[in-house]
Amino acid sequence: MASTKAEHATVDQHLPFRSLPIVSAGTAFGMLKGIRVVDLTTSVAGPYATMLLSDFGAEVIKIERPTGDEARKWGPPFLRGQSLWFAAVNRNKKSVAIDVHDDDSRAALMQLVGLADVVVTSHPPAVQRKLRLDYETLRQEREDIVFASITGFGLTGARSDLTCYDLIAEGYSGIMDITGEANGDPQKIGAPAADMLAGQDAAMAVIAALFERQRTGKGHLIDVALVESMTRFLSCRIASYLGSGEVPTRSGGRDSVIAIYQAFETADLPMNLGLGSDEIWKRFWMAVGDPDYGTHPQLVTNAERRNARSEIAERIQRVLRTKTRDDWLAIFAKARVPAGPINRIDEVVSDRNLQDRGLFFVLDDGSGHLTPQVGLGLHIDGATSIPSSAPPDLGEHTEQVLAELRARR
Repeated sequence: MASTKAEHATVDQHLPFRSLPIVSAGTAFGMLKGIRVVDLTTSVAGPYATMLLSDFGAEVIKIERPTGDEARKWGPPFLRGQSLWFAAVNRNKKSVAIDVHDDDSRAALMQLVGLADVVVTSHPPAVQRKLRLDYETLRQEREDIVFASITGFGLTGARSDLTCYDLIAEGYSGIMDITGEANGDPQKIGAPAADMLAGQDAAMAVIAALFERQRTGKGHLIDVALVESMTRFLSCRIASYLGSGEVPTRSGGRDSVIAIYQAFETADLPMNLGLGSDEIWKRFWMAVGDPDYGTHPQLVTNAERRNARSEIAERIQRVLRTKTRDDWLAIFAKARVPAGPINRIDEVVSDRNLQDRGLFFVLDDGSGHLTPQVGLGLHIDGATSIPSSAPPDLGEHTEQVLAELRARR
């Protein structure tokens, strides 16, 4: 039997988001006001890209199959029957549920494309062509369209039509092979990193293409691949290998070009420490009461310290176990030594500084439903973007959008 609104409210009272500030739906940044985006994507990468565009003011019309975006089914957890993964990347959008194989629905979609500035898709290239939703087809509806394709492997190459998820992209990229303990198994990053990076890349490219279109009047084909976005994330590691021949290996986060850049135990909780310059190195040893070691003649440069990394790390570990983490963080903050906690997710959300900057909030869209959100995380002229609407129900705006199209005919 379906839960009542009162039952949902009772359950909601005990959920973590109840401690967050409530933000009423408002106005996103206006930089992209007047830009219309037709969103043909599903899952995470594409929806994240179009949500970013919406946070900057673009109107996003999310075209869904009658069964909906795949991510709508990703759970538990669900909140009021909605996947929280879906809710994380789909605010500010209008949902139009249509079957692109139906002639009338396809005609409406083509009319929307003709009125749009941007189309974003996550279909593999063969599917784009099969559905006649590829760049060459859609530019016939609007010649100056900015078309962004987000796929696993890109629009060209032997792997272009392979299906791909974040996990697969992380494996291809090399990030899993260098993540984890030295003697442990490869590890996936604990978030959909390839999806989020590819989505951000696509949004950035779309904005650049729109800027260029203002000057030239020409549209663009943007080709983003999860594997390439994730691989570029390893640029510092890859460049180091190419120039040295040294293949990076898993080390539990203890191996870096910076000699001391890792986690340590304290008297109670672990913490991170990054001694990234010669001056910071000296300040650290001053702060812990051993200034002579900070000026040791055989440890003057980072290269010398890397050669003695194990010995130095053991010495630091002995020192840090003498006080609690918070004691050390206070000492290092005063000494301007980069250090920080290793937070759990609940601790991140409770971080007062992040809260004060508006990163976490609950969106009240005026319907009586509250939806937890992670904000854009960007501040422009002292302000951040306020969502204009909550993540939509499946097909919530179908009649509204189609009626507007009929009125234009």
